[in-house]
Amino acid sequence: MNQENKNTESTASLLDHINSPVDLKKLKLSDLETLASEIRKLIIETVSRNGGHLAPSLGVVELTIALHYVFNAPHDKIIWDVGHQAYAHKIITGRRERFHTLRKHKGISGFPKREESPYDPFNTGHSGTSISAGLGITTAKYIKGEKNKVIAVIGDGSMTAGMAFEALNQTGHTERDLIVVLNDNEMSIAKNVGALSSYVSRKISEPRFVSLKRNLENFFRSIPG
Repeated sequence: MNQENKNTESTASLLDHINSPVDLKKLKLSDLETLASEIRKLIIETVSRNGGHLAPSLGVVELTIALHYVFNAPHDKIIWDVGHQAYAHKIITGRRERFHTLRKHKGISGFPKREESPYDPFNTGHSGTSISAGLGITTAKYIKGEKNKVIAVIGDGSMTAGMAFEALNQTGHTERDLIVVLNDNEMSIAKNVGALSSYVSRKISEPRFVSLKRNLENFFRSIPG
């Protein structure tokens, strides 16, 4: 092998070889950080040209890689509560070569779309619907005797939606095998409003709570290891 070929191989992109989650699972754990950087670069370049939602997708790149590394989509169903977080998901699930058409006429959608890919089990916009959708899919697979997993990915901002609370309540009641991943990034499109938000804000700002929190933090820091 000549030096030119060696240099080409050494600089080859990991992402160029990812056409499905099956390819992702072939990578070593030590390669995943590099892959995340390459996915971020592609997202930034594409959104800079086409427009779109940059920050939400950049914030879940590692989470997306982890989900597809652990679970077996599309057999396992991954539902994104905020649809415009799904750019990395689209790249990993066979749409990398068409990603330059994001949000273009006859290009790929900026949101999960069932008509576009079997990896998109639910058409998602924004937001608060993922747990309800996941519960519905989980109930259907239970009736059909299927054993696949259903995963709803929801952020802390979306968890303030009444629909999300209702779905959690019903999921607990039915005891269905639904996995809920909380992306607790302390980010939201706007400040929380309403009685529940005001009540919780008052409680967590009370001196007794603040003191208890500080004491617990100091205690856990003092534990060896």
